[in-house]
Amino acid sequence: MKVLAAMSGGVDSAVAAARAVDAGHDVVGVHLALSRMPGTLRTGSRGCCTIEDSRDAWRACDILGIPYYVWDFSERFKEDVVDDFVAEYAAGRTPNPCMRCNERIKFAALLEKALALGFDAVCTGHYAKVITDADGNPELHRAADWAKDQSYVLGVLTHEQLRHAMFPLAETPSKAEVRAEAERRGLSVANKPDSHDICFIPDGDTRGWLEERIEMSEGEIVGPDGEKLGTHPGANAFTVGQRRGLKLGRPAADGKPRFVLEIRPKENKVVVGPEQLLNIDQMRGIKVSWAGLPIAAVESGDRFDCMVQVRAHGDPEAAVAWMEPSADPEAPAELVVRLTEPMRGVAPGQTMVLYQGTRVLGQATIDSARSLEWDPAAVS
Repeated sequence: MKVLAAMSGGVDSAVAAARAVDAGHDVVGVHLALSRMPGTLRTGSRGCCTIEDSRDAWRACDILGIPYYVWDFSERFKEDVVDDFVAEYAAGRTPNPCMRCNERIKFAALLEKALALGFDAVCTGHYAKVITDADGNPELHRAADWAKDQSYVLGVLTHEQLRHAMFPLAETPSKAEVRAEAERRGLSVANKPDSHDICFIPDGDTRGWLEERIEMSEGEIVGPDGEKLGTHPGANAFTVGQRRGLKLGRPAADGKPRFVLEIRPKENKVVVGPEQLLNIDQMRGIKVSWAGLPIAAVESGDRFDCMVQVRAHGDPEAAVAWMEPSADPEAPAELVVRLTEPMRGVAPGQTMVLYQGTRVLGQATIDSARSLEWDPAAVS
């Protein structure tokens, strides 16, 4: 099989490519250049896809004896990931740029080009597993090492994309084993630290970065009943769950602290209230997609039991989910998830991924997340 190995410059992708070679595939390595100024991205282990990473990927391919190329996806990355990140924050949502990058760059754009060039599959160093059912349809499942499992960030992959996805690290019991294997193979990235944080915000100051790109204007801070409590310098500077920096000047009637419950950029309002209203009972999702074929309950419109995860390394929580027609008759149906126990720290813009056992069912972008104790319509 002709395989295109996506080489990030890290240890996982290098070992994944090596295993694809060992399996007898015709492997070609490619590194994605995602920035026109790559030298500005990495600080220690922050960021990814930099000049340093490109060189590390080239060294790995040289040792493996496979061809190596660099593909410039910087314009696509800016449009589909960076600009989307800014637009989502401007709309009052908290996006996950790594989800968008996996969806639109590392699989949609990369796979599209790979197939056009005659490749059969794209190989990456993600910790996840593709299982084929009795009818030959692919399913996405968690990796053997749940501590490193990355199926959450791959929940955006479609049935067609999974048919051409290869994850050689799926059954690896630990990251330590991957590093040990890289050492045995003589790969210089064996002890390279993992990248983290948002690659296009290398100093980690997301708020400062956004303030340079989103116009801020003074607006109202209101309570859950709509009462004005104070003013803010710009709604987009706040995040759901935030406690500090509200500067309200007077305490709540019960003397307890207030937290940001909701951000309303169109009205330029920040809604604050008691901590218990951060306990989310129900979420509604848009931009719904299914990892492989949807389960029967989705097709029939029935409710189904599942587990829902809202962060890459968060714990899955028990829930009941169903598809429901949107309030806008022209819009697609929405995914509604009712949690068995309330969940904290959920904000619109995050991605919720549904599971049954180890199988990833699909995902949606959270459009609203609310406590059933509070009706947001009370804020006029």
